[in-house]
Amino acid sequence: MRQSALLAVTVVTASFAFASISRGADQGMGEYGPSPILPAPQKRLLPTLHIAKAVPWVGEAMPTAAQGLRVAPFARGLEHPRWLYVLPNGDVLVAESDTPSKPDDGKGIRGVVQKIVMKQAGSGTHPSANRITLLRDVAGDGQNVERHLFLRGLNSPIGMALVGRDLYVASTDAVVRFAYQTGDTEIRDAPQQLAALPAGTINHHWTKSLLASPDGSKLFVGVGSNSNAGENGIDAESERAAVWEIDPQTGHHRIYADGLRNPVGMAWQPDTGQLWVSVNERDELGDHLPPDYMTSVREGAFYGFPYSYYGQHVDERVKPQDADRVAKALAPDYALGAHTASLGLCWSGEAKLPQPFVHGMFVGQHGSWNRKVRSGYKVIFVAFENGRPSGLPIQVLGGFLNSKGQAQGRPVGVAVDKRGALLVADDVGNTVWRVTSAAH
Repeated sequence: MRQSALLAVTVVTASFAFASISRGADQGMGEYGPSPILPAPQKRLLPTLHIAKAVPWVGEAMPTAAQGLRVAPFARGLEHPRWLYVLPNGDVLVAESDTPSKPDDGKGIRGVVQKIVMKQAGSGTHPSANRITLLRDVAGDGQNVERHLFLRGLNSPIGMALVGRDLYVASTDAVVRFAYQTGDTEIRDAPQQLAALPAGTINHHWTKSLLASPDGSKLFVGVGSNSNAGENGIDAESERAAVWEIDPQTGHHRIYADGLRNPVGMAWQPDTGQLWVSVNERDELGDHLPPDYMTSVREGAFYGFPYSYYGQHVDERVKPQDADRVAKALAPDYALGAHTASLGLCWSGEAKLPQPFVHGMFVGQHGSWNRKVRSGYKVIFVAFENGRPSGLPIQVLGGFLNSKGQAQGRPVGVAVDKRGALLVADDVGNTVWRVTSAAH
């Protein structure tokens, strides 16, 4: 079949799926928890493309909070707010960031179609704002919020971390450092580069998350893979699909753990002191495979990518295979549903929310784009007991899809503010939402 004809068939197929499949719920709780049910992989000539078209929030519309909770806008009119960081004085930093230029990512018919439908989903429609905005809640009630242009001229920034008087930002190609004084509302100094990060012209998973160790002696960076499942060759995955550990004094780095396809949100679990990460898994193995997940990250461990998923389940598409590495692949701790795009992760910390939203992890699920029935598009909570996840997820925020199955918003980064509210970055709705107890 000629390329133009194949493109037309693919677009029609995607459009039919987008137009004709009604809104649905996540499929089966067997995709969640410490022991998910993994069906046999499915092979298709063309990938499933079922995009929730991005549309604005209309009027006073907003997400739906769970019983006992209340949601309100904290800041509207942002430009693709992806990530959040709460400074010690309570100021909130928002990374307004979108896809950088990556001309060699997604070449060919499949790549062309995926770029088209991802624009429908609200990504890559405008140049990245490349800035960090500071929000200051003057009265502490989420009502009178000052907005300041804190940093500009960055390169698709995501991760942020303050260590002493040094503010670190993980852009798509480097970790950079700025001098910061408590109360600053703008930084004009030029950045100092601490460490280069994998980027280049493919840069398939462009976001780079960042977390400091509790004592500030190390920085951890989530670096996603350069492919869906190794199709660009193993050399393109050098030092990718990994969590890096960086020495903030020297900039030297090492691979802390790898085989993590797209490690995004990171958080410390205080009961055990372990690092946890949310991981966005691979596509095109079927609607129910494999689940995204969160897991504790063991130093030196390998988690399978690209050769296997969810432990030692071999992905037959990857050639050549590496049986020795697969034999060492660890299964993750907790499944978060297939294709939910579980990106944001934060520990509940000092959140002043009612039961059951205490002592656990909040997860921002950006939402599926390649599954017949939509999944994700919500914020969930997973309770922990004795340092481990306990029970099934509980929905915190929903309602990001309207009655037509369109995405009014897509949650990404999550953080707990200094007054105990949960903040949620909505990059399609261009809003930061604030979730509090309905009793207050």
